[in-house]
Amino acid sequence: MTSIVQRLSHTVTSSQTMPALIGPLLEIMLEVTGLDSAYLTTVDEERGVQNVVHALNTGTMLIPEGLEVPWSDTLCKRALDEGRTYTGDVKECWGDSDAARALNIQTYVSTPVRFASGKLYGTLCATSDRSVKLADEAEDVLRLFAKIIAGFAEREQLVSSLQLANQELASLAMLDALTGLPNRRCVTEELNRIIAHCRRTREWVLVGFVDMDHFKQINDQYGHEAGDALMRTMAEQLSAALRGSDMLARFGGDEFVMVGTGPLLDGDGDAVVKDLQQRLSAASAVAVDLADGRQISYPGASVGMVCLTPDDTDVDDALQKADAAMYRVKTARQKHKEAA
Repeated sequence: MTSIVQRLSHTVTSSQTMPALIGPLLEIMLEVTGLDSAYLTTVDEERGVQNVVHALNTGTMLIPEGLEVPWSDTLCKRALDEGRTYTGDVKECWGDSDAARALNIQTYVSTPVRFASGKLYGTLCATSDRSVKLADEAEDVLRLFAKIIAGFAEREQLVSSLQLANQELASLAMLDALTGLPNRRCVTEELNRIIAHCRRTREWVLVGFVDMDHFKQINDQYGHEAGDALMRTMAEQLSAALRGSDMLARFGGDEFVMVGTGPLLDGDGDAVVKDLQQRLSAASAVAVDLADGRQISYPGASVGMVCLTPDDTDVDDALQKADAAMYRVKTARQKHKEAA
């Protein structure tokens, strides 16, 4: 017969998740203690609640997983406060516990599960509705299991924290810090995806370039904080002018790029381009009130839009053509200004 030590060794070395670890440990606990229910709880001391997260029931007593009880009324807290881990007569020790009465607990053993820092994670418990004398080694086994569980839980939390941090870093790497818009890398990847999508769906690829003319003069005249405020307001207004499926990104210091899909190739892509160009041009006229009472009245940016067939373009080609369209608009605006 496989010994408890062998089973424990196999469980600890092979378990990749908390449920995979806890299940076999609870089985061993019931064998060692002779009790009917074994369970692991977590304790939220700030909220004042205890939750049963894993349970194994073999007798008439049922400790349900997901059970949430007030921490102040639990046998676990009483045992922890009194330094008592076991009793064969719960009614005599803690007859005032509503939870114990509701579950008809007669024999109870519990040990705290603590992280290396001393922070309480939860408790490891075994119970029965009959009086059971605990074997001498049972409490030692529970303390050992509590240390194993604490180490595993702490590792899981660390891994989860690292994964979340990595996700946040990856997200930040794709966003512009000033405007919160996707950045150059992000929109380039999205444009590549759109081109591939449009090749399958036979739709036009839409790309727009927005250049904030004379932005350096804004910074020179009003200061960089004012320039940043103008940039953020510009990003908000341009975003609001687009369709829900479009992406707007800050492409460079004073440039934005918009990408999206147009109608089917047998439809009028130029009409969509004209409409988006007009909307973006109108949205690029920005007024920003400064803290010192001054106002920046920005007359608008140069906006160039193109629609391209997906089979005949790639990311670089699409961006170059949108950039060229923007420069044609910029040149025409300059000539109109000089003529005026």
